[in-house]
Amino acid sequence: MSKIIVIGSSNTDMVMKVKKHPLPGETVLGGSFFMNPGGKGANQAVAAARLDGNVTFVTKTGNDLFGAEAQHLFSKEGIDDHYIIKDPVNPSGVALITVDELGENAIAVASGANGTLSAYDIDEKVFDTEPADIFLMQLEIPLATVEFVSEKAFEKGNRVILNPAPARKLPDNTLQCLYLITPNENEAENLTGIKVTDTASAEKAAMELHEMGVKNVVITLGGSGAYLLSEGISKLIPVIPVKPVDTTAAGDIFNGALAVAVAEGKGLEEAVLFANKAAAISVTRLGAQASAPFRKELT
Repeated sequence: MSKIIVIGSSNTDMVMKVKKHPLPGETVLGGSFFMNPGGKGANQAVAAARLDGNVTFVTKTGNDLFGAEAQHLFSKEGIDDHYIIKDPVNPSGVALITVDELGENAIAVASGANGTLSAYDIDEKVFDTEPADIFLMQLEIPLATVEFVSEKAFEKGNRVILNPAPARKLPDNTLQCLYLITPNENEAENLTGIKVTDTASAEKAAMELHEMGVKNVVITLGGSGAYLLSEGISKLIPVIPVKPVDTTAAGDIFNGALAVAVAEGKGLEEAVLFANKAAAISVTRLGAQASAPFRKELT
């Protein structure tokens, strides 16, 4: 099985259940509160590891209790954590999350050490890879770092999967290095200017991303499934409907699962079906990494 090298963020999520999200200036009384390990990079690494992926995680934490606890948890999940960097100045990242009674979330993130993860922090040994190996990244770390890794991995013949979240514009040279991009509706609109509201508009946005240089495109559409554009394939791949409890890390679980399926040699259509199933299970549970399913749950 190919290796999956996840490069991205690690946060501690502070989550509160509320009836509704507060408006500006409004105070709402919440229900249950809990802290949970999170961060898009960490969520995706844990999701891939629980699905039996061969995962290495590169991240930057503060030299604090949150960072130490996160690294301990990565080790327990069977993730190679040898390339985690400790920032001597900045604290570990944190996210404040409210989840309403419909399961929808609102998130504010203080990036901390994640915002200082640079190309100089990444050990050269991380790139001792085989061509089939996968680099999986997101955008909660500096864009310059994402550009550097994308270009270096592409030059070595590796496959780069980018989850372009949070939404931001990407340079053409980075897009052209990608094997696969996985935006949601809002991120696809940010990248293409095309508002994604249904299958037809998802197809249009996916075609635009392909014309911008991305080989394969998956646009995630929440409860509707995911739209796949690849060689010989252009279709919506639906998901089994579930009642959501917390959608906080659904996209991250999807991406971790997708990377595992690709690493195992599955075709992209089968890989998206696998990722849809993992994400559907995750939204029926509270938390970010805590919601990631294990492989036995997908059989």
